[in-house]
Amino acid sequence: MNWKKELFVNNEHYTYFDLASIVADYQKKISDFPYSIRVLLESLARHQEITDLENLIAFDAKHPTGVVPFRPSRVVLQDFTGVPAVVDLAAMRDAVVQLGGDPKVINPEIPVTLVVDHSVQVDRAGTKESLSYNTEKEFERNHERYQFLKWAQQAFDNFNVVPPETGIIHQVNLEYLSDVVIKNEKNLVFPDSLEGTDSHTTMINGLGVLGWGVGGIEAEAAILGEASYFPTPEVIGVEITGTLSPGATATDLALYLTELLRNEKVVGKFVEYFGSGYKSLSLSDRATIANMAPEYGATCGFCPIDEETLRYLRLTGRSEEQVNLVEAYAKQNQLFYDGTETPTYTRIITLDLATVHSSLAGPKRPQDRIPLAEVAENFQDSLTKPTGPQGFGLDIDEIHRKIVLQKTEASIETGDLVLAAITSCTNTSNPSVMVAAGLLAKNAVKLGLHVPTTIKTSLAPGSKIVTQYLEKGHLLEPLAELGFDIVGYGCTTCIGNSGPLDTEIETSLKESELVVSAVLSGNRNFEGRIHPLIKANYLASPPLVIAYALAGTIKKDLTREPLAVIADKEIYLQDLWPTQEEVNAYINDFLNPDDFRDAYKNIYHSNERWNQIETSKGDCYEWEDASTYIANPPFFTTIHQPTSEFCLNNLSVLAKFGDTVTTDHISPAGNIGLQSPAGKYLKAHGIAYKDFNSFGSRRGNHEVMMRGTFGNIRIQNQLTPETTGGYTKLATTGEELSIYDAAMYYQKEKIGTLILAGKDYGMGSSRDWAAKGTNLLGVKAVLAESYERIHRSNLVMMGVVPFEYLSGETAETLGLTGMESYRFDLPENPTINQIIDVTAKGEQTIHFKVKLRFDSKADIIYWKNQGILPLVINKKMQKEQA
Repeated sequence: MNWKKELFVNNEHYTYFDLASIVADYQKKISDFPYSIRVLLESLARHQEITDLENLIAFDAKHPTGVVPFRPSRVVLQDFTGVPAVVDLAAMRDAVVQLGGDPKVINPEIPVTLVVDHSVQVDRAGTKESLSYNTEKEFERNHERYQFLKWAQQAFDNFNVVPPETGIIHQVNLEYLSDVVIKNEKNLVFPDSLEGTDSHTTMINGLGVLGWGVGGIEAEAAILGEASYFPTPEVIGVEITGTLSPGATATDLALYLTELLRNEKVVGKFVEYFGSGYKSLSLSDRATIANMAPEYGATCGFCPIDEETLRYLRLTGRSEEQVNLVEAYAKQNQLFYDGTETPTYTRIITLDLATVHSSLAGPKRPQDRIPLAEVAENFQDSLTKPTGPQGFGLDIDEIHRKIVLQKTEASIETGDLVLAAITSCTNTSNPSVMVAAGLLAKNAVKLGLHVPTTIKTSLAPGSKIVTQYLEKGHLLEPLAELGFDIVGYGCTTCIGNSGPLDTEIETSLKESELVVSAVLSGNRNFEGRIHPLIKANYLASPPLVIAYALAGTIKKDLTREPLAVIADKEIYLQDLWPTQEEVNAYINDFLNPDDFRDAYKNIYHSNERWNQIETSKGDCYEWEDASTYIANPPFFTTIHQPTSEFCLNNLSVLAKFGDTVTTDHISPAGNIGLQSPAGKYLKAHGIAYKDFNSFGSRRGNHEVMMRGTFGNIRIQNQLTPETTGGYTKLATTGEELSIYDAAMYYQKEKIGTLILAGKDYGMGSSRDWAAKGTNLLGVKAVLAESYERIHRSNLVMMGVVPFEYLSGETAETLGLTGMESYRFDLPENPTINQIIDVTAKGEQTIHFKVKLRFDSKADIIYWKNQGILPLVINKKMQKEQA
């Protein structure tokens, strides 16, 4: 098998694994394979995983079978999910030492980059001092975490940290970290690929780089040389035709695709874009639609390399030598899309860009798209709809409620905005929508419009490049005049770091439970995520965020009603909206490669605050018992050889949920309530409420995180239908108490527990704490109607067994109340997707069958080792002792 070929470019000789030759040996044509599958084929050939390679070459697009091992070229982490991953690595070093080994056997085997972008909160907004104040508070709050990361930076090889105030991980990845094509020390070239501990890692697919989000557990395994296994995916081809109509943005396109592809049920599948309309999309537009793959449920939204990819690489300051290498390799190895051939896809969905118009999504889910003209009416309808993803369950007399603020005599009505944020990786990475927002703000200021003082406004650029081009084009000033001052370089509001509202507004909302709204340019709006007191949250493009802030309410139809009346003149949205020609002219004038080179030339050492942080040295971390941020987790206290002893008997239901329970519901990232189990723990350890910080920032401490598991204030447990939040009912006594306290009771009584759930369990973020917390609460199994990809994997990797109801069956059809005691007849040596007998004993005994969601042999191995991390330690020790 002569699969290695030579490539001569930039006056250098390279070698590569030739895809056409590989598949030709098996009587196949490479042109039949989707581009994303070609990347997997190359990886399998390069790693000499021949059996898996042969299985994938036999790829049947209509009916794919088997599993694929994925070994990414690198891993990216953000600090919320990255800190606990590095905590685990540090704890694994301790475990190796206890077993008599060398701690350095736990070390990244592939490049790892951690970008600190999730910790900055919008404590202050609407002033020129907001950025400096929020940054100072960030370093003050997170000193222990940053000390720990500085230790990791010196302790591990192959590990770099991008300091705070640089940008959002996915934009930094897109603009700087990815080379698209990698060359190693032997001049072997191959495609860049990655896993990241953030679900929106998929954004890099816009650059033609295959990658997706995983939980920290899976990332740790990849870092330490383990492959990730997933079922051979169906690949859904999305043929894009036409061009976007005037006024339509990449955000609108992303919301259209989210709605369309959710309805097309692409969960767990690859999506690959192609067509004449695809060729017309800018790289930034492609990155926007690739970014929201988790929202439409796909593993990735892949955008093959073409001329636009090369143009973007040049724009962002990559060297001409690197661009030449990308072009030569991609063309030579059949990875360059020229539009002349269409691979064989599982099926093809067509979208005409001309059908895309201005939209929002909400009030609680990103897939619930609403045309701009219908937003006001949709909100009114949602108020009285039954409580659920699209309803608030209010009486009709609640629709026109109003509260008056005593301090200012201002009033807030149902539907009024109290928060407007230009934020997130999805949109602040895209110059077309950011410039449009700036131009709209400029037009609004010129006409004398202003934003009501009751609305908290903020701008959090995805990188300093955004600041540079807005500043050079004199657009920062009008944005600031409307209150959209820069508050930080990070995710901020999109992940719940929205900070406090005005004190009187918060007090009034707590007392009245008024349904107010937020509009943000983010990618998620799940319940309780944006701000605990804001119940209606809408996703929109950056210019529409400003427009709604000017309107002051979600109840106004922006297509027909004026935003404001100035000197008896009605000002409409169309009076402010810039033309695409204006936007393009600004981008051409104020965006150039030198800006990107300057922004990233000293990326790892340019932050003086970061440079001044002192930390411990050495191969093993010096844990501080008093720390409420960083603690040695209990996952490695009993490292032993694999065992097949396992029993799922006498399980009580810890909680019973309906559909669309997200990882935000399971493991919230934002505010820690004073009276919550986590809040009581911090208070008992001398932490003042003002210093609680967020759940996301405390993911390095298992005591806090397990107390927050299933603690979202909007989660609805069907065992306690009258109580919203993290509460449950004990099966043994009927007593109602917090889910954490119930879990501790069951553990004390040596009773294992079970979670019952509906469809799409675990949708949303990649956060591994949704599985880690589940494990630490003593949950042995989850039984759901269906799972999102990442969370199912995370459960397996933490030793929690995922089961799935058989088609057509649910808890309701089977008559399961959640007050039964359950037995799952799991054999000592289970098989992939085995059908398992279940007995539920309650007022009556119910026998039924479920599917075991072990999707690969690797899943079974993880389970027999009590999880993937103990497995890795066992393997490292065996290798060292060999």
